[in-house]
Amino acid sequence: MTSPECSFDALLPALRSAGREELLPRFDGQLAVSEKADGSLVTSADHAVDRRLRDALGRLFPEIPVLSEEQSRDAQQAALEGNGRCWLLDPLDGTTNFAGGMPFFAISLALIDTDGVACGATYDPIRDELFSVARGSGLWLNGKVPAGPSPEEANLSRCTALVDYKRLPHRLALALVTEPPFRSQRNLGACALEWAWLAAGRADLYLHGGQALWDSAAGTLMLAESGGRDSTLDGSPVFRRSLQKPSAVAARSPALQDAWLRWLAAAS
Repeated sequence: MTSPECSFDALLPALRSAGREELLPRFDGQLAVSEKADGSLVTSADHAVDRRLRDALGRLFPEIPVLSEEQSRDAQQAALEGNGRCWLLDPLDGTTNFAGGMPFFAISLALIDTDGVACGATYDPIRDELFSVARGSGLWLNGKVPAGPSPEEANLSRCTALVDYKRLPHRLALALVTEPPFRSQRNLGACALEWAWLAAGRADLYLHGGQALWDSAAGTLMLAESGGRDSTLDGSPVFRRSLQKPSAVAARSPALQDAWLRWLAAAS
């Protein structure tokens, strides 16, 4: 059988068709919405995409376990056991946006192996934008290299930052609100898509207080392949083979990341 890394491009049409056929009709139509145990939302659209893509992955790569956001925690942990390959699936990144009618959401898929993230993709059906990446092959947007602006070398004051305040330490969040080092700030509500936009040059800085591995897996590889850097607030790698939710600090260039980390350390 062809390796998953070599066959990943063949999966991209499945992401696009799932977004167009399962998400878009439900975005403007009838939608069943409920709450998970942690208070987050789940919809009939999450479940429809989850079933469709897990079935496709099971048929194509029956030997590789699939970890989906919509599985139980025990099933997720079982998929991560060992150090072998594993698919990470977020069938609807930005469920709250989707349920509320806000057009910023996506499907995200990544393959992890013993070396980290091997390949990944994030599809935005509203804009028909498919971000894809493979280790050593760069970032692609709808089959082309995205033409984003060059990053600021180390000038935080000219940057646009994507910041989620709600999971940050209080002192740091207060400093960011009262004395922000950047020019402008956004929180768009869909982590995987925010990572893709950062990698494509639509923002310069990123900060999140804690996110799941399916939120960041594809995006961390996208950012690395486009020349950016990431870490947690304490300096360790964002991606880890764990169900824990680490913080995420990222920037479009090494120089910007160093300056961003220095400011955050001083403000914490």
